[in-house]
Amino acid sequence: MVHDFHETSILLFAYGTLQDKAVQMANFGRELTGRPDAMTGYVQHWVAITDPEVLKTSGKAQHPIVYASYDPKDEVQGTVFEISQKELHAADNYEVADYKRVSVLLKSGVHAWVYIKA
Repeated sequence: MVHDFHETSILLFAYGTLQDKAVQMANFGRELTGRPDAMTGYVQHWVAITDPEVLKTSGKAQHPIVYASYDPKDEVQGTVFEISQKELHAADNYEVADYKRVSVLLKSGVHAWVYIKA
C-alpha cells in the first residue's frame, strides 16, 4: 500500500475549538487524531467571536487566543494533528481575522502551524 505522505505531512497545533470533534467534522469532514503537545513562550487569552458561521460551528461566543510572551515558563497545552493541505486551507477559512497562522517549535521538538493573535 502506497501512502501519499505529501498529503498528510502538515502538522497543525490546536489549543482551542479545532480540538472539538464537531468543529473538525464541520471543517474537515472527519475527526482528526492527534497527540498532546504544548507551545512554550505563549500565553492564552480569550477573543469574542462575532462571525455567525464560526459561532454556529463551535457553539462558543468566546474562543481562546494565544500570543507570544517570550517567557519560557509560559506554556499553552493543546494537540498536534496531521492534516492535508486542503484541510489547512479549511482551517484558514474557519479562523476569524483576529488570528494569523504561524509556524512554531513545539515542546516535543516538532514544528507545526498554529493560529495566534494577529
